[in-house]
Amino acid sequence: MTAMAHEPITQELLLDGFLALDTPEGFRAELIEGEIVVTPPPDGDHEDYIELIVCQVYARSRTRMQFSGNKGLKLESLGSHPKDHSIPDGTFAPRELRLFKGADPWMPCEGVAMVLEVTSSKPRTDRDSKRRAYARGGIPLYLLVDRGADTLTLFSDPGKDDYSQSCMVAFGKPLPLPEPFAFELETTDFL
Repeated sequence: MTAMAHEPITQELLLDGFLALDTPEGFRAELIEGEIVVTPPPDGDHEDYIELIVCQVYARSRTRMQFSGNKGLKLESLGSHPKDHSIPDGTFAPRELRLFKGADPWMPCEGVAMVLEVTSSKPRTDRDSKRRAYARGGIPLYLLVDRGADTLTLFSDPGKDDYSQSCMVAFGKPLPLPEPFAFELETTDFL
């Protein structure tokens, strides 16, 4: 048997391979901190949490918001890794900016007000890797619905590698959302 030498996987090759992925319908592929993460279609409870939040944002936010449930975002990378490519469960931006109109499939995150993630099959990614990636991208607010802990956490004040502020509430308790939203997110229906 002859052993074949393989070229090491470079960061450029990793990014090219990721961008060329053809995932099955409903699956989502992301490149976070140098790791390709593929997640299956979400269950109904996952989508219900998102809908509960979106309805409140549309009805109660001080600033009119635009929402996307599948917008690819390019974020700053960790060290020598290629840029992170994330598809948040929800992306909110002020309506007046019209960020999604004419945007490429993977758009920069400038102008995004908040991203939303609901934990699913890979909760560690949502709790840790994505949190750091969104902070590196300078996204002002990251809202995490953690189904394993029955909590909502709002991360704010993004820094170089993480958010410096967080506010966690149990399902059933209100969560204050700061400007540009400026309202208390009700979570009694999360129970």
